[in-house]
Amino acid sequence: MSKVACIGECMVELKQAQESGAGGLYSRGFGGDTLNTAVYLARLGVGADYITALGDDALSDEMIAGWAAEGVGTAWVARLPGKLPGLYMIQTDDKGERRFFHWRDSAAARSLMDLPETPDILDSLAGYDVVYLSAITLSLYGAAGRTRLFAALNRARERGARFAFDTNFRARGWPDLDVARTVFQEAFALADILLASTEDLLPLYPAMSNEALLARIPGTEVVLKLSEPASIVRLEGVSYPIKAKPVEAPVVDTTAAGDSFAAAYVAARLVGADPIEAARAGHRLAGVVVCHPGAIIPRAEMPSGLIQNHANSH
Repeated sequence: MSKVACIGECMVELKQAQESGAGGLYSRGFGGDTLNTAVYLARLGVGADYITALGDDALSDEMIAGWAAEGVGTAWVARLPGKLPGLYMIQTDDKGERRFFHWRDSAAARSLMDLPETPDILDSLAGYDVVYLSAITLSLYGAAGRTRLFAALNRARERGARFAFDTNFRARGWPDLDVARTVFQEAFALADILLASTEDLLPLYPAMSNEALLARIPGTEVVLKLSEPASIVRLEGVSYPIKAKPVEAPVVDTTAAGDSFAAAYVAARLVGADPIEAARAGHRLAGVVVCHPGAIIPRAEMPSGLIQNHANSH
């Protein structure tokens, strides 16, 4: 079985209750961009491990148990006495677009690159087929931590791992846009698979066309998701437009649309699908996810044959 390491942060998730007359009630779950991707990878039959730091509290225990129940590996989760996970709240409008509020400045995950076990965690990356992380992951660590992580990614790539970078961008996580642009360029230069979106890149590179955004990104395998249900896949310098099939059910929450796209894309690539077919698989899973509230949809709602069909066509 192929193995993917997903690095990042999982937080306590509060989302608006859907019941009629719920008023100000919220339901509690857990979520985080790379954790969401790890769960969807595991559901698609990929061996996925989650790499993060948590506290020694009951909520962190519950997270570990939930990940294990989804089939996500937790061997490289550091546990820090006295620390807690972060928390975020989702508000959605009548079109399903979301707004996030975060409480995470002292979350355990921010310490991952500065622990006694950090060298062993980073050395483990060379044992995976793909190492996946996002710009949100990179925003958790200081400059020294990012340097350690990039060096470990280089070592892992030298031993055959592929680095998949998702441009998931939240401006509040960065001290300023110039720092973010510098870190993005470092990640671009390292990435074997680059999963970008205009939503993420336009705040950093305002008023640029799709072609200009793609021109900023080196690499032979780049996906640029667009504001409409479509993407551009660039392979070896040639761009291919991909249109997603229309979403038939009402869109209720766009949380984790990009995370699920990434999971299906990486899973499809690992079983031999080409990037164009992998992008179609990503659009299909994302189109299901946005029709449910919260980051992780019920397991019974996962589309069948998503990856096998693409693999069998090659």
